Amino acid sequence: MHLELPKGRLHSLKDFSKHYLMIVLSILTALGLEAWIERSHHTHAAEVASQQIEAEIRTNLTETHAALEHDAEQLKRLSKIRDSLIEDFKARVPEDTIKRHILEQAKDRFDLGLRFPSLRHEAWDVGVANQAVSWIDHERVQRYSAAYANQRDSAAAMTENISILMTGTGLVDTVADLQTDEAQPREFLHVISQMIAMQRQMVNNLGLLEKQLAAALPNGSPDTAKPAQAS
Repeated sequence: MHLELPKGRLHSLKDFSKHYLMIVLSILTALGLEAWIERSHHTHAAEVASQQIEAEIRTNLTETHAALEHDAEQLKRLSKIRDSLIEDFKARVPEDTIKRHILEQAKDRFDLGLRFPSLRHEAWDVGVANQAVSWIDHERVQRYSAAYANQRDSAAAMTENISILMTGTGLVDTVADLQTDEAQPREFLHVISQMIAMQRQMVNNLGLLEKQLAAALPNGSPDTAKPAQAS
């Protein structure tokens, strides 16, 4: 900011007042212009950050819905195998026959088949790092924050559940048996029941995540197509 000093002597209070008023107006104008420029910068940065974050959330929402549909179908498939096995046990079918039924249904495709979205978060991280998020209106930031927090929780739960399944059950041994045309019916029933429980939990978690992501978007609706869940 540049102030122009008087070149001549001020001969009266009136002259001094005029010059003082010009200086004050110059300062106020400069400060107002600076504040306007800064506010415009913040508004633009907030808008860009919002667009990038919402685009990222939409991508995550699409992937989440696809994973939800896939996992729900896998849940149905595993439940069908388990239910037929339970019927065999209830009917007191001979063990050799039960083994054959297991191999017919599961030999070529017995895995958890769990699908989980990648859930990107780079746009949110950048917005937080450059403080653009702080210039977005509070209500919108709350929606964004809740969506990303739910993403983190869902990813952590999935990692923990898979670790428990792989180390605390006989899944690996069961798969190895199937690959050698062998099956232990009672052990197989235990393993597939644990897989179904995990798959059902994942389907429920993805359904909740899908609603949270949809709610984070403008006019977002959590009401999306819901795949049928097997029991």
